[in-house]
Amino acid sequence: MSMKKGVARGLQIGGGVVVVAAIVFGGMYWNHTRQYISTDDAYIDGRQYTISSPVSGKVVDWQGTVGATFAPNSPVGEVEEQSGDSTSTVPIPAPADVSIIQQDTADNEFVAAGTPLAYAYDMNKLWVTVNVKETLIHEVHVGQPVDIDIDAYPNQTFHGTVARIGLATGSTLSMVPSTSNNANFTKVTQIVPVKVTFTTYPTEPIIPGFDVTAHIKKTGN
Repeated sequence: MSMKKGVARGLQIGGGVVVVAAIVFGGMYWNHTRQYISTDDAYIDGRQYTISSPVSGKVVDWQGTVGATFAPNSPVGEVEEQSGDSTSTVPIPAPADVSIIQQDTADNEFVAAGTPLAYAYDMNKLWVTVNVKETLIHEVHVGQPVDIDIDAYPNQTFHGTVARIGLATGSTLSMVPSTSNNANFTKVTQIVPVKVTFTTYPTEPIIPGFDVTAHIKKTGN
C-alpha cells in the first residue's frame, strides 16, 4: 500500500470514529433532554435575615462577627440608649438559628432605630433556586425529583425535589422590570424561579451563591 493510500485509509477510519462518536453522544444528549430539564442558571439560595437595631443608641457588647452563629432570640449585642439622666441597654436578638455573613457595625458605634447591623442565613435550611425558561415551565411540577450538581463539589450529585414554582418572572421581581417604551422592542425569553429543596441535606458545607447545575426529571420519564 502506498503512503498516500495509507494516509487516506487512516483518514477514513478516523472520520468514521468521529461520526460514530457524534452519533453516540448525540443519542445520549437527546435521551437526556427527553428525560430532564437541565440548566446551569441555578444557585444555592436561602432566606436572608437582616439584624437591625431595635432602638437608637450606642452599640455595645457586639458579638455579630462574620461566621458567628446564634440560636433564636440569643443576644447578638446590645444598644445603650439614653433616657433622661440614666442609660439602659436593649438586647439585639438573633431572629432564628443563623450564621452572620456580613457585619455593618462595631462596638461604640451610634446607630438609629432600624439601622441594619448585620446580615445572616440559617445555613442548615438552604435550598436551590433554578431559573427555568418560560417555554419549559409547563413541564415543571411540584414534587418532581431533581439531580443537583454543585460546582464546588465536582463528581458528586445531590438530590432534591421541586418545592415551589414562582408566580412571577425574574424580570418582574427585579428592581427595574424590563418593559418596552419604544418600537425597538426585542422579545427576550423570560425565566421563572423554581425552588428546589434538598431531599437529603448535603454534609459538605454549602453557602448562598454557590453555582449549581440542576436536572429536573420530567413527569412520566
